[in-house]
Amino acid sequence: MVTTDFPATHIPPTLGVLLAGGLARRMGGGDKPMRTIGGRTILERVIARLTPQCSGLILNANGDPARFAPFGLQVIADDVPNFPGPLAGILAALDWTATNRPEIEWVLSAAGDCPFLPRDLVARLHDARSRENAQLAVAASGEQSHPVIGLWKVALRDELRHALVVEDLRKIDRWTARYPLATVTWPTAPLDPFFNANTVEDIAEAERLAALDEVF
Repeated sequence: MVTTDFPATHIPPTLGVLLAGGLARRMGGGDKPMRTIGGRTILERVIARLTPQCSGLILNANGDPARFAPFGLQVIADDVPNFPGPLAGILAALDWTATNRPEIEWVLSAAGDCPFLPRDLVARLHDARSRENAQLAVAASGEQSHPVIGLWKVALRDELRHALVVEDLRKIDRWTARYPLATVTWPTAPLDPFFNANTVEDIAEAERLAALDEVF
């Protein structure tokens, strides 16, 4: 259930895209979201957190989509070559939404390796975007911004494609700097909700945090 201090009816329909298209070099390759924490895969945890908040979920991943079949999500690949980073996954999600869910104007992107995402993620991002009259919204915790976790307007997809393909732009924050942007900060205690499992050592830490996550 989404926890908010304002009516849920103010939250526009939002499609969630789980970004799992990275190469996971720091973990020796493979799919980071398929690693297990507390008896559940990271991807299962992400899906459980976002399903109540979104009007559907899709998964951005490259390679054979069959490996994600047990999760029952539509899998979409980047259509910009050479692994240009998460912006390519966001673009693929915006294009898919425009074609398949034209009634939806907003896409939430989330890293597929963040097992403890906030239960009020979509609500707070939309609230800030609306209050600040912003075109985009991103999450932060402590002193760190997490631009891969944010709200994206489907109508900006052509501008994003131009930035990726023509300008060869790769960094998310360079693209978001072009638009009015709302940033929403979450506390890092008792745990950082945007903790991501990038290394083998992170998996061990995530096991410890999973116990806290069940409490709070």
